[in-house]
Amino acid sequence: MQQIKTYLEQIATISDADWAFFTSKLKRRVIPKKNIFLKLHDIEDHISFIESGVVRLFIPKENPEKEITFGFSFTDQFVSAYDSFLTQSPSAYELQALTDTTLLSMSYADLQDVYKNTQIGNLIGRLTAERLFLIKSRREQHLLNLTAEERYLKLFKERPELLKEVPLKYISSYIGVTPQALSRIRKRI
Repeated sequence: MQQIKTYLEQIATISDADWAFFTSKLKRRVIPKKNIFLKLHDIEDHISFIESGVVRLFIPKENPEKEITFGFSFTDQFVSAYDSFLTQSPSAYELQALTDTTLLSMSYADLQDVYKNTQIGNLIGRLTAERLFLIKSRREQHLLNLTAEERYLKLFKERPELLKEVPLKYISSYIGVTPQALSRIRKRI
């Protein structure tokens, strides 16, 4: 619980009463490596903080080689099919643990309770949503403005642990190139 407290205290000061109420709503979940814990068309009912592990966000295809990886979340970050969570409608993508992953999760109903019953809940919710939006916005800008090689270099400058944790086929999909093109980029570098 200390990890999430440290993260949230970067956003705002939390009273002991608010912290106690907030943590009473969190449930620890352990997701085994390679397990898909939100399937296509399921409604996302949790927003989760990653205590440890790596999660992939992807659009599944009949041919697994054609899956589209469009996001990764890491230790000390929040993860959710956030659009499905907010609208309580079916998800257009899946969430998969790429490593053994430990999450602190809160249900949609419990989060609404936190918003209603704490002074800090709405602020934390808004600022967390803003951070998720900024991550998405930066990714879109990189896809539009950077070459594949620049996206690859930027990704590993920001997240060097990816090389150890994430298969190259997912990385190539994430930066928008074929595995063969990624192989050529890696040879040039």
